[in-house]
Amino acid sequence: MELSSVESAVSAYMGLKNASAQQDQQIALLRKTLDNQKKMVEQIMSPLEPKLANSGSVGTRLHVTA
Repeated sequence: MELSSVESAVSAYMGLKNASAQQDQQIALLRKTLDNQKKMVEQIMSPLEPKLANSGSVGTRLHVTA
C-alpha cells in the first residue's frame, strides 16, 4: 500500500468523523429549538382551552331523547 492511499484513507475518516460530530450538534440544537417552540405554543394555547363546568346542573348532565 502506498503512503498516499493511507493518508487519503485517514483524511477521509477524519472528515467523516468531523461531519458526524457536526451533525450531532445540529440535531441537538434542533431538538432544543423544537422543545422551546413547543413550550411557547403551550403557553399561548393554554388560555384558549375551554373551561368546562364541573358542578351544578348546567353543563354537567346530558339529557338525550331519541
